[in-house]
Amino acid sequence: MKCPFCGHLEDKVVDSRESKEREAIRRRRECLNCQRRFTTYERIDEIPYMVVKKDGRREKFDRQKVLNGLLHACEKRPVGMPAMEATVNEIETRVMDASEREVQTSEIGQLIMDRLRLLDKVAYVRFASVYLDFKNVQEFMDELQTLLRQHDSGRRPGGNG
Repeated sequence: MKCPFCGHLEDKVVDSRESKEREAIRRRRECLNCQRRFTTYERIDEIPYMVVKKDGRREKFDRQKVLNGLLHACEKRPVGMPAMEATVNEIETRVMDASEREVQTSEIGQLIMDRLRLLDKVAYVRFASVYLDFKNVQEFMDELQTLLRQHDSGRRPGGNG
């Protein structure tokens, strides 16, 4: 903490307590250079993480929306809640760890698709068909062909792969 009197960067905390409104922590500090005391307040960072939609609108990141998308894609598929919860946690962590407070929905959608591609191919295709907004059957078929090529290239010769 920089001393407001002399600019020195080192101090010691003399007293610490909650503010009267209980919205911050009040700390009395003493500069180790000039020995003058000053007060600081620590508040929880409440700036929300925002998601930028395709049309430019912004809304607060909502992990429940991510989970709802996964639940819909994985409906009647052998993907358990722990795997879906881990996916939501991974995405939320990526959003919270990002250097910016705003993330594009395209980034979140790509993360979901990458994870679903590993978890369940049918769930991946379901999610991709909505997320990628295929304009016609050919676009859908092209994505399926890409998925099949990736699946075939991952097989070992002579294996059950």
